[in-house]
Amino acid sequence: MVATLVRLRFLVLGNGLRRSPWQLVAFIFGVLYGLGALTGIGFGLLALSAAPLEIARTVVVIAGSVVVLAWILVPMFAAGIDQTLDTSRLVTFPIPLNTLLAALGASAILGIPGIITVLASIATAGTWWRQPGVAVVAILCGLVGALTCIAASRTVSTIASTVASGRRFREVAGVLVLIPLILLGPIISSAAQGIRTAADALPRVADTLAWTPLGAIWAVPSDLAGGDAASAALHALIGAATLVVLVFAWRLSLAVALITPPHAATRSERHRSTGLLGIAPATVWGAIAARSLIYWFRDPRYLRQLILIPLIPALLVLYSNIFHNPGLLIIAGPVVAFLLSLSIFADISFDGTAFATHLAAAVRGADDRLGRAVALAVFGLPAIVVVILVTAFISDTWAAVPATLGISLGTFLTGLGVSSVTSARLVLPVPAAGDSPFKSPQGANLTNSLATFVAWGILILLVLPELALTIVNLITGDVVWGWASLVVGVALGLVLVSVGIRIGGRVLDARGVDLLAQLRRAR
Repeated sequence: MVATLVRLRFLVLGNGLRRSPWQLVAFIFGVLYGLGALTGIGFGLLALSAAPLEIARTVVVIAGSVVVLAWILVPMFAAGIDQTLDTSRLVTFPIPLNTLLAALGASAILGIPGIITVLASIATAGTWWRQPGVAVVAILCGLVGALTCIAASRTVSTIASTVASGRRFREVAGVLVLIPLILLGPIISSAAQGIRTAADALPRVADTLAWTPLGAIWAVPSDLAGGDAASAALHALIGAATLVVLVFAWRLSLAVALITPPHAATRSERHRSTGLLGIAPATVWGAIAARSLIYWFRDPRYLRQLILIPLIPALLVLYSNIFHNPGLLIIAGPVVAFLLSLSIFADISFDGTAFATHLAAAVRGADDRLGRAVALAVFGLPAIVVVILVTAFISDTWAAVPATLGISLGTFLTGLGVSSVTSARLVLPVPAAGDSPFKSPQGANLTNSLATFVAWGILILLVLPELALTIVNLITGDVVWGWASLVVGVALGLVLVSVGIRIGGRVLDARGVDLLAQLRRAR
């Protein structure tokens, strides 16, 4: 049964690659990137064999701890875990719990991230090749460490998917998730400051991590290499116990997920007003803008994209203090504008089959494009201006405000034009409406990453005029160039967003039925 489910995983993957050439390209890029990373890791670990024991121990323990932590956090905040064998789709089949557990584990290990993690973990033996007995132990510990990563990731993902299935939880969590992400900044800055000011503290950090579930198993080989068998035994016990506890927790959470409905029941309410629909202009694009605004502040899939508005300025404030360079804050506005404008470059993918209502109502493509762009601009433009003014106040860089406004507004408006075209052409794998935002459909990460980079490249090329004027202003200090950037940015941005809406509208009119067919197949 386990082998059958694993074959099903690769069958689904193969069908997806054959169906979408872009997904195949993204998969190839992912494989090449993984091979490059694995090669670099292998040479780095081999080079550590010539380093002093303390340095080798420090690097291996800290790096191993970071890898385990990444496997825990990435599936939650970046939807990084493959959901080919989705529990909700297997619940109707009489598959024994232990068999399903083993199949899900094997599926995770045989994915690109899993294979890279396993091979990199085994490669830690290269650090201890001068002591063959320790190298053999390092291979066994690497396998335990890799399995710990898989079990931790699956446990967190299963619990998150189960808990987050309720609609109200998703709406609240979409806002609360801002808090830990923003608080991550002080943690990163403190660590960076500690590294810059006291490199000798890293061995103590490694020693501390070695007694935690994150780093215990990675410390065993270095303990043996240093002749400390007692510490090696204790660290091995902690590492093994961690894996056992995680597997037990994963099994328990999976058992709960199999009997928990994927979506919590909702109660009907009597609405006394039409909300944003009553405020928006009584036009087709106005109705679409109102609906899109409701999604932006109620749909957790959209809420996750709003993280960048407070996160980027907060991180830049911290980094400017670390590097004693207030000028870093100047890029806060342009970066927020850049990322926010492209947050709808695959907007129809989030609609799913509900897009059929647009076709049934014979909505013009231009009205659809305009409504979605206006919805984002309603809060995006004020947010960008506020970010620029606040960061200028903090860094006392008021002279750069005109140029910063120019590149930021130009980028935002141009990005809306780019998104208006790309979202009329692209259907990307995204979590379905009502699903947990922590889920990631099969093939989503590689395909979405490739499409994102292409959109980024197009946008950068289109904003080169205002970018050049902004750079000249910052180099020369002549405010005339800053005002020129503002005028060119706004004028060119308005032209490009208008062109983008028109082109995107025509594309949507021509491909609406095809897009709906792709959305149905992607379900």
